[in-house]
Amino acid sequence: MIGAVAGDIIGSVYERWPIKTKDFHLFDPRCTFTDDSVLTIAVANAITSGSSYQDAIRKFGRQYPNAGYGGSFFGWLFSDNPQPYNSWGNGSAMRVSPVGFAFHDEDTVIKEAERTAEITHNHPEGIKGAQATASAIFLAKSGVDKASIREKIAAKFGYDLSRTVDGIRPQYSFDISCQGTVPEAIIAFLDSTSFEDAIRNAISLGGDSDTLACITGGIAEAFYKEIPSKILREVKTRLTKDLWSLTEHFYRKYGIPEIVEQLDRLDDG
Repeated sequence: MIGAVAGDIIGSVYERWPIKTKDFHLFDPRCTFTDDSVLTIAVANAITSGSSYQDAIRKFGRQYPNAGYGGSFFGWLFSDNPQPYNSWGNGSAMRVSPVGFAFHDEDTVIKEAERTAEITHNHPEGIKGAQATASAIFLAKSGVDKASIREKIAAKFGYDLSRTVDGIRPQYSFDISCQGTVPEAIIAFLDSTSFEDAIRNAISLGGDSDTLACITGGIAEAFYKEIPSKILREVKTRLTKDLWSLTEHFYRKYGIPEIVEQLDRLDDG
């Protein structure tokens, strides 16, 4: 899930000023974590601690109230009686990546992804976006090749994954819907040659950059099983100590071994 957090941080500066190129400075001085990272780490904490997804998300959201939440979510976050609000927004997909890493069979991943989404995003598209993202991570983590990931996700969720990043980019614009974000984020991964290239693909589409890169980053991490050390160091620096500590705790239980080894080397350094 560090891949998702990295994508969020790198993409944060381009959310309001989208770009249409892969040629950009990876970590602008203004880059920061947003609601995507906070809620991703909240879902991870729910899994490691055994708390409910709703309780964890409300707890972390209230601890970081200025992370950039949408209006409906913000109202839910501080409501005395929080109820799902039939959202089809991409917020359900951007926070789900820990599910794809933590659970060990596809049926459980699908079920848990729905549970993370339905507390707010109970519209069918909101649930589907979370499930498709978590499923892609699970398949990538399990060693499934890109062609098979493309085929399986397209067949199960009905997304058009036959497109390319170069084909999408010219006409694509800012879109907060799951149906207008998740397929494009998956394609950004499918068209990539490395973790960093996947992030650059996602941001270069010129849409909801931090969320696109967050979704893409989780899948790319699972597939490539490596995040450049320079990116890991930047993520550690830009998260609060509490958020980084909780992230490391999740990795000690559920992380990809190769990336756990990278984190060990990072701590030793």
